[in-house]
Amino acid sequence: MEFLGYPATTSLPFIFAALMGVSILLYVILDGYDLGVGILTPLADSDPQRDMMVASIGPFWDANETWLVLAVGLLLVAFPAAHGLILSTLYLPVFVMLVGLILRGVSFEFRVKARAKHKHLWNRLFFIGSLMTTLAQGFMLGLYVMGLQFTMTTVLFSVLCALALTVGYAFIGATWLILKGEDTLQRRAVRWARTCIGGLIVGIGAISLASPLVSPRIWEKWFTFPEILWLSPLPIVSLALLALLWRSLATLPQADDRGAWVPFGIALALYVLAFLGLAYSFYPYVVPEQLTIYEAASAPESLFIILIGALFVVPTILGYTALAYWVFRGKTKALRYD
Repeated sequence: MEFLGYPATTSLPFIFAALMGVSILLYVILDGYDLGVGILTPLADSDPQRDMMVASIGPFWDANETWLVLAVGLLLVAFPAAHGLILSTLYLPVFVMLVGLILRGVSFEFRVKARAKHKHLWNRLFFIGSLMTTLAQGFMLGLYVMGLQFTMTTVLFSVLCALALTVGYAFIGATWLILKGEDTLQRRAVRWARTCIGGLIVGIGAISLASPLVSPRIWEKWFTFPEILWLSPLPIVSLALLALLWRSLATLPQADDRGAWVPFGIALALYVLAFLGLAYSFYPYVVPEQLTIYEAASAPESLFIILIGALFVVPTILGYTALAYWVFRGKTKALRYD
């Protein structure tokens, strides 16, 4: 059986790995900024300012989480062997993440409708849910990079990743508030973004250094000639973007809101570059050093049927995500349910 001129046993697993990768990247970027806004809410200087922070993610946060559902669904149906191995190893952090997501969703709705004396409680639960979700995702990322092995070193590295991802999400959340906020909120968001840059650099640097050190295969992919030559633009462009980001934050906010989109645009570019580096490092493995996408894939006949469904589902999700961002473009308005 062939697909697109290549054996279906290689082309279909590659297509599904690419689809899953894109879903994970979109989830990290889109839900990353709204989780970051949730983490920053305790820093608001007043309840109306906190309301505007939450309102900035109101029309988008549930659509953003759809990409997580799609990524996990693709892992289950296209790579069932990897799904079982990854989720059984990460059972506890996945449980913490799900509790955090539920807590966050419930408190998001209840904080708007609760009586004034209970609103503080739901604000606190919204922050706790955002923090639990982020820490769990960072811990899972760290353990995945270390090959899903539980040792003292891998756990400590995973804790470092959890803290770094929390700062990274807070950073992209702050850049979102620069883009969507005004006046005092925008000025405070600029300060939060400047503060978080250090943590973002530590997180990207730690994962970039750890991946080749724990895997001779990844070391060979990055540090042999001529690969090192072709891959050198990735770190060079990342450093240039960080310098441009620092300069942009030093000049914001500006009159007429000029340049307010720049920090968020640079943050997106940095996340994409970091993701491309990780994808290159781990390909063709879906479970690092244990299981390749070709070994873990479902039968080609099953993948072909699933692909037909994906051709309808993925454009639909892309369509309503794009529609939401188009309808609610511009500066944030107060969130109302009446």
